[in-house]
Amino acid sequence: MTERTGPAFAPVRAVARQAGGIAELLDVMWEQDRNDGPPPYVSVSQLRLMYLVDCENGIRMRALTRLLGASPPSITRLVDRLQALGFVERRPCPDSRREVLLGVTLAGRRHLAQVRERRDRLLLQALDSMPSHQRAALVEGLAGLQQALVGHPMLRFAAEDARPEVNGCLQHRRTP
Repeated sequence: MTERTGPAFAPVRAVARQAGGIAELLDVMWEQDRNDGPPPYVSVSQLRLMYLVDCENGIRMRALTRLLGASPPSITRLVDRLQALGFVERRPCPDSRREVLLGVTLAGRRHLAQVRERRDRLLLQALDSMPSHQRAALVEGLAGLQQALVGHPMLRFAAEDARPEVNGCLQHRRTP
């Protein structure tokens, strides 16, 4: 990757810092909300895993491990906990007896829908206080950022491990 330096890149760097700051604020806000939400308590790591499995239903455990950049034993423990809660299920891989496919259960989808609903409410409160022209600009800017992010190599390197029919789902958030 080319190093971005000089005055021409200052506005891009400022946007990157602002986006990072917003992500940090959202993390804090959502963490507080998660602690106030109904049980069961699901950690940030477990939620992240559930989001990816929900998006890429039938993802191979190996692809998920690579996508999250975690060790296989760590991912196995996360999946074990989520399976014990009834939120994730393991399925045999039809083309490899050594691999496991993961899916989110109906109970897991319900839990994710509740989390997403609470997050949407928090965001709606903030967005409602913005002028309409800023919201319109934000919609366009966020769409461009999302497109750039899903094309980023860090989010795409698991593609070689994913089944072709589910590969690429990271582009779209499933609506409950």
